[in-house]
Amino acid sequence: MTRELTAKGKATQRRIIQGASEVLRERGVALATLDDVMARTQTSKSQLCHYFPGGKDELLLAVAKFEADRVLAEQQPYLGSLDSWEAWQCWRDHLVERYEEQAAGCPLGALFLHMGRTTPGARAVVVELMRAWQEDLACGIRALQRAGHLPADLDVEARSAALLAAIQGGVAILQATGQAYHLRMALDEGIAGLRRAALDHAAGSAGSRLAAL
Repeated sequence: MTRELTAKGKATQRRIIQGASEVLRERGVALATLDDVMARTQTSKSQLCHYFPGGKDELLLAVAKFEADRVLAEQQPYLGSLDSWEAWQCWRDHLVERYEEQAAGCPLGALFLHMGRTTPGARAVVVELMRAWQEDLACGIRALQRAGHLPADLDVEARSAALLAAIQGGVAILQATGQAYHLRMALDEGIAGLRRAALDHAAGSAGSRLAAL
């Protein structure tokens, strides 16, 4: 049965997760220990066992969920306001800057590498993150459609999926090499593709108006 925590218990659990996240960012998943987490959060071993009876794996999964939420939260308010070309550019610049600051030290990637695909719940965290991220991108593309910048028949799901895949590839290369060039090009090409669709849409609309004269 799933235990129900009190408000105080939930606050303590969140504090432990946040503290564990800070420790993992500083020391890395391989070097961080439960003793480090206890020292950072001023909690005892019995408290850790109470809130995370599954041990370190359960705590790491909770931190992975916390970090996945942070991936999207750190892109705000830009990711939630992709309603103009200027907004898309601001989001692009912010995302590149964020990953350049992290370079190879992405805690979420390290967590999933450490836990592996077989850890219960790990894949679900990734799937939900990718789903939510793609939906935010799709909402931005739909906002451009509503503003008349993109054709109504543009395949929003395909465009948002391709853009997300390009971002993930760029991020993977950045983490492996420390160079953000591929991430910048992936974002630039993805946005440029939308702009080309906008130009084609505008040209087609202008042609239709001329033909009607």
